[in-house]
Amino acid sequence: MQTLSIDIETYSDVNLSKCGVYKYAESPDFEILLFGYSSDGSEVTVIDLAQGERLPQEIIDALTDDTVIKWAFNANFERVCLSRYLRDLGVSLDPFHDNHPISTECARFLNPESWRCSMVWAATMGLPLSLEGVGAVLGLEKQKLTEGKDLIKYFSVPCAPTKTNGGRTRNHPFHAPDKWEAFKKYNIRDVETEIGIKDRLAKFPVPKEVWDEYRIDQEINDRGVRLDMDLVKEAIEMDSRSRSELTAAMKDMTALDNPNSVQQMKQWLKGNGLETDSLGKKVVAELIKTAPPELQTVLELRQQLAKSSVKKYQTMERAVCDDGRARGMFAFYGANRTGRWAGRLIQLQNLPQNHLPDLADARALVKSGDFDAVKLLYEDVPDTLSQLIRTAFIPKDGTQFYVSDFSAIEARVIAWYAGETWRQKVFETGGDIYCASASQMFHVPVEKHGINGHLRQKGKIAELALGYGGSVGALKAMGALEMGLSEDELQPLVTAWRNSNQNIVRFWWDIDRAAMNAVKYHMDGEVCGVKFCYQSGMLFITLLSGRRLSYVKPKLGTNQFGSECITYEGIGGTKKWERLETYGPKLVENIVQATSRDILCYAMRTMSHCFITMHIHDELVIEARPGVDLKVLCEQMGRTPPWANGLKLRADGYETMFYKKD
Repeated sequence: MQTLSIDIETYSDVNLSKCGVYKYAESPDFEILLFGYSSDGSEVTVIDLAQGERLPQEIIDALTDDTVIKWAFNANFERVCLSRYLRDLGVSLDPFHDNHPISTECARFLNPESWRCSMVWAATMGLPLSLEGVGAVLGLEKQKLTEGKDLIKYFSVPCAPTKTNGGRTRNHPFHAPDKWEAFKKYNIRDVETEIGIKDRLAKFPVPKEVWDEYRIDQEINDRGVRLDMDLVKEAIEMDSRSRSELTAAMKDMTALDNPNSVQQMKQWLKGNGLETDSLGKKVVAELIKTAPPELQTVLELRQQLAKSSVKKYQTMERAVCDDGRARGMFAFYGANRTGRWAGRLIQLQNLPQNHLPDLADARALVKSGDFDAVKLLYEDVPDTLSQLIRTAFIPKDGTQFYVSDFSAIEARVIAWYAGETWRQKVFETGGDIYCASASQMFHVPVEKHGINGHLRQKGKIAELALGYGGSVGALKAMGALEMGLSEDELQPLVTAWRNSNQNIVRFWWDIDRAAMNAVKYHMDGEVCGVKFCYQSGMLFITLLSGRRLSYVKPKLGTNQFGSECITYEGIGGTKKWERLETYGPKLVENIVQATSRDILCYAMRTMSHCFITMHIHDELVIEARPGVDLKVLCEQMGRTPPWANGLKLRADGYETMFYKKD
């Protein structure tokens, strides 16, 4: 046997979407109901485990044999669930078969080395991230059966006890034999659809390097990160008490039945001489500046109530595994246009920042449950809890975190691609890019805390907003007006930035032209080493790393300004499959972000011998014993990949006993 295509149907009393597959498979009530498989492309077989059938020994052997390639759609689910199943059977998952403590720790889950995910394959082609969606876009003959959702709801999750069902909390095959037979057919069809995807995409194989990255990703997901559950529980309790007190205070001041109601609050404010169409965070922050004192207090209380810090703590509580670690927080190729990771569960990519100067002290007070002290010292309890979310991630006993991250990675990559030499010199000499940008724009020296230092803010906002074709609207969206810039300053700022970065502007439109030619004339092109081609109804952009970005069914269209543009099919802002627009600067954004992702992957491969527990944007978090040389770690991370000749990288780092933003 060389390959094994798998799909399983399972039962657990744990909510999969809210808790993740690792917690799901840990439940004492977890079991695999059906095991559908095809070996080496043979006819699909389903094993009815729920009714006493057993997996053939050759299949069990294949699951633990790293020479047999296992395929599944969202293979992480199958691999984790089957790990639990095999452990229950007494099958050792120890890859070294030596019972060493480290080996035992590694043996919680099947080795991802021999697993392949057809969802990842679909993502590399810019296709949907659901089996149903991929089948529909590819027009497969055998597509996912639509009745599956109802069958999963019936057999795979607990049911509510009623008089009609005899008070049972779970449906078994004997409760609905016809539905069970349909469930088996559904299981078979999922395997057939998965095989159909592989067959259809066979001429676009996933590069070996990407499968290597997938293996590292799975190892990190399996490893997880420890949570300080004492802190988490006290934070949830403290938030509840804080919200009760804030709500009571608002009721006293407003006499409203429900001061959290937007409609009631807007009416109350109007009755007190302050009319507003919205109570969004930004609007409330602006209203506070000019409101009368008594209204200001009410708005400040509402502002505190609006903070949603507790939700991440609650997710931690739901997702934590029996050993105190949260797992499965990273979705490989979750952003299918660039291949970057997406977050799962706790969503590490959008953690609130921390600015408390005495973070450790605040953390200790919350962990001790001293609500009164937190309230006295920090006043805004919800904000304090929000700033402490990062600190809930802690290393295991006897170790600490080593955090290393790239400095201005996207700014470095776009300067390297475009050949913007003044920028590259700034990075080579360790200069401040915001000061340098302001200096280039306004033709005067700018120092952070020195001469013309007030211009640095303009340089910063321009850098953050304008690199990918942004204009006045992008500056506003980035908060330029709130940062003190006037409306009249915005267009001159756009003009100044573009004039000082002419190579980057040229890069935008060279990329636009090459992509347009590829779609319009099916003509291959190359810009600064980035290659364009049209093949089999796809636009492919090949990066210097060798990885390809895919745009499905591209064609020419007309944008809102009446100009010719490229359109393609993909998941849009509506989370639905639809036709999207793109153009040069947007394609450059994809290219730069995808390249930055590949640089991070290169660093992860370089440092795969380390115990990487998390990665957030361009940052790696490593769990290791004290005494590791941080400088060496940062040097390793900052190595330039062999395909990125001339790119100047730098990684900085720090040591900590809890995760934070240094």
